[in-house]
Amino acid sequence: MNNIRPYERNVYYYETDKMGVVHHSNYIRIFEETRIHFLNEAGMPFEQIEAMGVYMPVLSVECRYKRPLSFDEPFAVYPKIVKFNGTTLHIEYKLISRKTGEICVEGSSSHCFTDLELKPLRTKLHYPDIYKVFSEYNGYEITE
Repeated sequence: MNNIRPYERNVYYYETDKMGVVHHSNYIRIFEETRIHFLNEAGMPFEQIEAMGVYMPVLSVECRYKRPLSFDEPFAVYPKIVKFNGTTLHIEYKLISRKTGEICVEGSSSHCFTDLELKPLRTKLHYPDIYKVFSEYNGYEITE
């Protein structure tokens, strides 16, 4: 198993609102960026998954705001696969300010695996390489 690093960057100006803090909708985009980073780190990038004829549509997303981030503030996001059964995937996210060490946002997203016509797939039967990656990281805690 690879040692996966948290997703890190600074807040972009366009992500902030009139109050100078990250607009709430942008945290969902950051979750998406984190998911792409996680897949790259795990050796199964989105491009590879889609090239196999598999999509991973979002079923639900949730976000709990604790403290806003501001322009250029550095942050890290720690994703964790908390449930994977071969057909659905549930990921939790913890976004932490690198400036203060505070948890700013916690959230989660749920996904399913489908073919290109959006019909559900069982990855264990039809895509064992995909199944293996998510099974290996099920419950894996990312640390520094």
